[in-house]
Amino acid sequence: MDTQPLRWLPPIAGPAAARLPVRARYLGVSTLLFDDGETAILFDGFFSRPPLREVLLGRIAPDLPRIRQGLQRAGITRLAAVVTVHSHYDHAMDTAEVARLTGAQVVGSSSTAQIARGAGLPESRIQVVSDGQAVKLGRFELRFVRSVHAPTAFTGGEISAPLVPPVRAWDYAEGGCFSIVLTHEGRSALVQGSAGFVPEALAGQRADVVFLGIGGAGPLPRAYHARYWDEVVRRVGARRVVPIHWDDFTLPSDQPFAAMPMLLDDVPRSLRLLGEHGARDDIDVRLPPAWEPFDPWAGLAMP
Repeated sequence: MDTQPLRWLPPIAGPAAARLPVRARYLGVSTLLFDDGETAILFDGFFSRPPLREVLLGRIAPDLPRIRQGLQRAGITRLAAVVTVHSHYDHAMDTAEVARLTGAQVVGSSSTAQIARGAGLPESRIQVVSDGQAVKLGRFELRFVRSVHAPTAFTGGEISAPLVPPVRAWDYAEGGCFSIVLTHEGRSALVQGSAGFVPEALAGQRADVVFLGIGGAGPLPRAYHARYWDEVVRRVGARRVVPIHWDDFTLPSDQPFAAMPMLLDDVPRSLRLLGEHGARDDIDVRLPPAWEPFDPWAGLAMP
């Protein structure tokens, strides 16, 4: 994949990783792990990654061997919460199974809750959140801000009853989107899982680092990319952008991550535009290492 002129955040291993106040791992799509040694939070938790043929022509369901393999590879045994940005299959299909295996709460929209109910997760393990709500998890705080999906064909809709797989991919309706601001003792990050925005919705929010979803944005007009940057990155005063949701999630995660094929997206163009915007505004744009722990705030002056 052509990522020029972007650089990669360095992975950090061994004792150095253990000393970080917060460690992050990028596990593909918008699946992100944040861990401070006491509390671990997983965004989305999507590991099944069914092949394109099944997505288009068949029915899909969580793949338990792949989920277990992904959790083991990421070193995940216990989670405080699995938090979903919206309810499409590439974000929320595995959520309940990940929660079941790790003891986590499922936190998300009412549609995400229907996925968890369909999997048989008890109500005591399901938390439905709304616009503006804050959730405290150990020393982490998450604030949920209403957002929208990138303007692609597969958007909108709600899941109004428990969803029991196997089902068609489009049965995983979007169910509303969230921008999620994470704070932890002076550190802040925004997880923007989809390349959509609500004008001024993030006014008053602050984040040093933005994990910026770019899935489906490649073919969109340059003016859209510029507005997305302004409404999400500049709006929160970010000093670094980490692109996410650029990999081909129809390939299994035991293969190296590759960009979505040009037939479905134009990832190199999205990355080039991010590089241009970052250079203009003096905002660092870095790609995340796959699966390895890293410090999203590395090189930024922190309290």
